[in-house]
Amino acid sequence: MAPLVKELERREEIESKVCVTAQHREMLDQVLEYFSITPDYDLNIMKSKQTLTGITNRVLEGLESVFQEEKPDMILVHGDTTTTFGGALAAFYQQIKVGHVEAGLRTFDKYFPFPEEMNRKLTGSLADLHFAPTKGSKENLLREGVNEGHIYITGNTVIDAMLHTVKEDYVFENDELNKIDFEKKKVIMITAHRRENWGEGIENICESLNRIVEANKDVELVYLVHLNPVVKDVVHEKLGGNDRIHLLPPLDTQETHNLMNKSFMVMTDSGGLQEEAPHLGKPVLVLRDVTERPEAVEYGTVKLVGTDIEKIVEEANLLLNNKLAYEKMSKAVNPYGDGKASERIADAILKYFELSDKEVEEFLR
Repeated sequence: MAPLVKELERREEIESKVCVTAQHREMLDQVLEYFSITPDYDLNIMKSKQTLTGITNRVLEGLESVFQEEKPDMILVHGDTTTTFGGALAAFYQQIKVGHVEAGLRTFDKYFPFPEEMNRKLTGSLADLHFAPTKGSKENLLREGVNEGHIYITGNTVIDAMLHTVKEDYVFENDELNKIDFEKKKVIMITAHRRENWGEGIENICESLNRIVEANKDVELVYLVHLNPVVKDVVHEKLGGNDRIHLLPPLDTQETHNLMNKSFMVMTDSGGLQEEAPHLGKPVLVLRDVTERPEAVEYGTVKLVGTDIEKIVEEANLLLNNKLAYEKMSKAVNPYGDGKASERIADAILKYFELSDKEVEEFLR
């Protein structure tokens, strides 16, 4: 949302206010600092061992007072977090219009990913404007009965953000990363933390990574380990102590994007990285059985490998050792954006409120 916040600031017809829930405090603060965003409201709801019910309750209660004070014409929410669904529901209770950024993503399985699939589906039911990143996302919304006139294909704002963050001569703030020889080593960037992978899934992923490193002497891994102890404790137990496996805490936006840019490939169970890595020409192995981003699979930029040990090792070794297989994925077209999503969203908002008669030029690929 950061580039969209900046775009709204530039529009004279729009007065925008930023409210954060701080559902994940550390990750949020990194982004706010990098993009020089000072929230007008900070609910600071994060608690130790927080539950989905607790997050939802605190979001609803906190936003109720913010909305009563500001009386906005519209709120914008992004993606599929519990904050997103809670924000849309809080707005609905006060009959405030809702714009959903990154709308229409679906796996059609309410428990994968959990709770994100239902968060975005329920948000879609509450939204008045739907900013779909791709044609496929729009088609999902149309099948659910959404008015076509309220859907805009914008591309994804995450691509907008990357235009500001990636630099070829980048020097990392994390000195451990500066010591890695990205030119001579094949570096694999990894994130894996989704709820549906807790337990056996994370253990399988770790075993796979050990085998990949053992079989490929020119490979180093950089695993950005989620702060949740359910993930962190397992990963450090299974992968710690190997000098070719770097276990780092989550990095800020710029560090993450530039690590991705310097890496050979990406392995992840995240959603956003499935869009970011292809933009940089990096193949992605998705450590999930389903994805809400089927366009990436269709275009050949990502491959679903799940958490089966043999499958992960096989597909990783193929990319590491088969130049043709690697180039086929790395040179595929990224279907997720051209860096102008924020402009399209701002244009659509002005058109919706009849402050502009400019036609919104949609992103089509």
